[in-house]
Amino acid sequence: MDSASYERSWNSLCKVVDFTGIFDSEYRQPHSRCMENTRVALRKRITQVLDRRDQTNVWLKGLAGVGKSSIAFTISEELKAAERLAATFFFSHKHAQKDAAIIPTIAYQLALAIPHIQDKIVYAIKNDKMLLSPGKSRTDQMRELIIKPLQELKDVYWRNTTVSQRVPFVITIDALDECLSSEEATRLVKLLTDALADPDLPVIHVIFTSRPEAHIGAAMSSSVHEIPLTPRDEDTIRDVRFFLRASLDKIRTTRPILFDQPTIPWPPVDDFETLAFKAGGLFVYAAMAMNFISAAGHHPQERLNLLLREKSTVGADIDQLYRQIIETSEDPIAHCRMLASVIHLSRPLSLAELQELFHADKTSLTLMLEVFSPVFLNDGVGDVEIYHASLRDFMGDRLRSKQYYIDDALAHEHIVCCCLDWFLRGDQMMSSGRSSPSSYPFQTWARHLSMAYPSSKLRNLLVLFTDKILRHWVRALDDSDFSLAYVALQKARMTCLSLVTVLNLLVKGRILTMI
Repeated sequence: MDSASYERSWNSLCKVVDFTGIFDSEYRQPHSRCMENTRVALRKRITQVLDRRDQTNVWLKGLAGVGKSSIAFTISEELKAAERLAATFFFSHKHAQKDAAIIPTIAYQLALAIPHIQDKIVYAIKNDKMLLSPGKSRTDQMRELIIKPLQELKDVYWRNTTVSQRVPFVITIDALDECLSSEEATRLVKLLTDALADPDLPVIHVIFTSRPEAHIGAAMSSSVHEIPLTPRDEDTIRDVRFFLRASLDKIRTTRPILFDQPTIPWPPVDDFETLAFKAGGLFVYAAMAMNFISAAGHHPQERLNLLLREKSTVGADIDQLYRQIIETSEDPIAHCRMLASVIHLSRPLSLAELQELFHADKTSLTLMLEVFSPVFLNDGVGDVEIYHASLRDFMGDRLRSKQYYIDDALAHEHIVCCCLDWFLRGDQMMSSGRSSPSSYPFQTWARHLSMAYPSSKLRNLLVLFTDKILRHWVRALDDSDFSLAYVALQKARMTCLSLVTVLNLLVKGRILTMI
């Protein structure tokens, strides 16, 4: 293969890589790793399995908040330093990750981690121009991009190394259940485990992390090494206490002016023990409690008192923590409505983009982000993201969030109303063709509409949108966007029947111009 052809094939792979899935990517900042001197026994146990010369996979399973992703990151970081990390894919609701990118992203990392197989991967892409297409069979992709290159590696590997030198590689798949459907998660597990069990391949272990879902367990091979994580585990509880003690000491030393007598231990022993009991073995509880206590503009002891005010009958009660944070708001219901809207966005937005989208509710947005700052990642520069997926679970479950529950359809109704308001505020830009097709409202209003409660406010905005904006929006779509938008609008017809006639005319007109 000539160098130009090689470069084109390699570049085509690089273009479809989803860097949000690579564990140490900048897109994943801030990285969540284990604090020094924590999870030591657990990490040693996992490492012992990964040192085995027979193909053995690890399933690290536990409820949200027990620290699965931090463990997966730390193990992956250590493996990378030891030149044993083959690839990673860390799923996250924070990013618009697609199933089609998983295998190409793994293949890209394999090519960098094991340079001997890069040529084979590039040749496979050159020989099949559609190999990286989203519509390509995942089995074909696995065979051509991973299995065949690794088969050839084994021949070279076995010839040039002794048994003692053949240290196994590892692939880490984190939060398997966070973005994929049950069927997609099951298929990915079976695809990886069945393929890598081939005796003609070098030994590559796979670490999976997820909640203890039955469909994932059923997809695992019988030889998988299961490691359950629970908030009642004594080692985990001890590590959480260590984290709390170190974090509270840091708060005290970085804000000494707030403490009159720096020689007296803080907090009092009883307060610390109560907080530790509340946290149990949930690292996410401990981390968000520290965010809450250290919030700027508040005295740490006063914030701690708020957390300790409500007695717990059980430890590791993340729901109680979320309710306590919400109850610090002067208007909790309104702020929960805004919180639910941010959670239901298709992708995270920057603070400036949120302020533009929620233009009419800018004050409520600002106050919500301030009051609920312990549960958000928001540095004012990057995207505003929820701190942990357990918040989404809490807000989406009526039995858990109780009076603070916001129905999904109402959240989508609020978002699509804001999207339509954005269009109407930019009416002149739309009609002149100067609006940005990459903007959030432009790309996603139809998706939110298809899931929204058909309120009178929404219907009125749709009438205005249909009259002033819709035809300009359709003209601004490129062909690929148009096909996706057409499907979304078909779903949205039930929301407002007045759209049907106009949409049919616009679609027919657009299709005629495309023929």
